[in-house]
Amino acid sequence: MGKLIDFDGLFEEKLTEYMRRMRGKYTEEQWEEIIPKLYREFGDTYIPRAKNTPKGYYAAMADGELIDLLIRHEEEGVPVSDYLCRELESRPAAVLLPLLFRSEPALVTLAVNLLGPNEAAFSAYFDLLEREGTSEDVAEAVCEKLKEHADAAKERALALWKRDVRTELMLEILSRVKERSDEVFSILLAAFRESGEEMPVRAGYLASYGDPRALDALLSVIDREDINYLEYRELKYAIEALGGEYDRPRDFSEDPYYLQLENYLRASPEGDPDPAITPQKK
Repeated sequence: MGKLIDFDGLFEEKLTEYMRRMRGKYTEEQWEEIIPKLYREFGDTYIPRAKNTPKGYYAAMADGELIDLLIRHEEEGVPVSDYLCRELESRPAAVLLPLLFRSEPALVTLAVNLLGPNEAAFSAYFDLLEREGTSEDVAEAVCEKLKEHADAAKERALALWKRDVRTELMLEILSRVKERSDEVFSILLAAFRESGEEMPVRAGYLASYGDPRALDALLSVIDREDINYLEYRELKYAIEALGGEYDRPRDFSEDPYYLQLENYLRASPEGDPDPAITPQKK
């Protein structure tokens, strides 16, 4: 079994010494460009303790060794280097899939991020969403990956939505489907019409889906006098995203959400409220 080596810690030591020697030579902005380059170069630097370069150290390991090492990093609190992550990403998805069903949320989330929107992982992703005890953070990380290839995830997302499993996340995935589907559109439209506090978010789903047939429903809601400023903003964005317009003057000068935003912007370094959020008064 490979040694547990903190390559990031070794890099930090070398970087600290290098920055001390180069003090005053570079601006903060220049260091932001230089440091990633130095890190990449460090990956090809021979490290006596590893008897290899950081990249070569992991490349020489079998799949199982890499996984065992990753788990030990998590268990012992040793930072996981980018070199280990990149090597794991180069291996088949099947190598990482078992990590999705570990009990440690941080390890599961890392596995999700390494697998990314790989369709080979989608079945396991949905199994994870259905599993009792899966944390919201992990579920949201999974949703982000499924959204990237939403068409491939559509059928399973529809099945979970119909069973009331993580309804909001399923709607979010369905809103990213590119192939037009009356079923998906009807679900998103019905969810918007039935929404309460989720209304601004669900207006955003209609905007993401991009079907202009939703305009009538959006225009009907934005014209109501009981909507607040944040709801107005999201509805207006959705209407414009679908090619529509809404220009009726509205007065939100007494709306608490508007006042909160106005106060925040007045306190910002720019000083004045952003005119983009200033409502038209009657």
